[in-house]
Amino acid sequence: MTDHHDHSHSHSHSHSPPPEDTSDAQSLYNRIYHDQIWTMNESEPDAGRDVVKPWAERYDTTKILTSDADEQVILHIPFTGLVKLYSILIRSYSDDTAPRTIKLFKNRPDLDFSVASDLQPSETLTHVENVGDIVEYQLKRAVFSNVESLTFFVEDNYDADVTTILYIGLRGEWKHLSREPVITIYEAAANPRDHKSVVQSEKYISEFND
Repeated sequence: MTDHHDHSHSHSHSHSPPPEDTSDAQSLYNRIYHDQIWTMNESEPDAGRDVVKPWAERYDTTKILTSDADEQVILHIPFTGLVKLYSILIRSYSDDTAPRTIKLFKNRPDLDFSVASDLQPSETLTHVENVGDIVEYQLKRAVFSNVESLTFFVEDNYDADVTTILYIGLRGEWKHLSREPVITIYEAAANPRDHKSVVQSEKYISEFND
């Protein structure tokens, strides 16, 4: 099963256009509800929040995310508006605790391990082995548009008892999410043409009755 997954992953990307460069200016760090980030199967409370760090702290290992009972982890990140995701940056140790299969789910704040295992992900990443530096994964921008939240499901690692993640960064575009109904615009400013039509109709009815 593993060989088949690796083959399909590389094959699908061989037909993709070259990835577009991103920069730290496109960081979404300040567009995240950090106090609403949650994690399942973390060894320390709020460790998931700790690894979603600003770019300047990407090499700081005083705060890391380590799984608890086994190698699987779910990490949910909500945004303060609508996001078009360009890429994900991940740093781990260069050993067997590095995550391997990472499934990404768009706008699914309801996931648990059972649902995540059965549900078709928006995209699946295979984190590279034996690399201790930051790796950037370009995403399909057409798929990851209008994103209100992103959920990571780390399905396995490179054969360690627990998984460790040192840093996660997100890059893309953000826009304010307004939930006000459009109809309020018309209520605030009535159309003079509509008002004139009503007045003319009332005048016609009055003349007809006379």
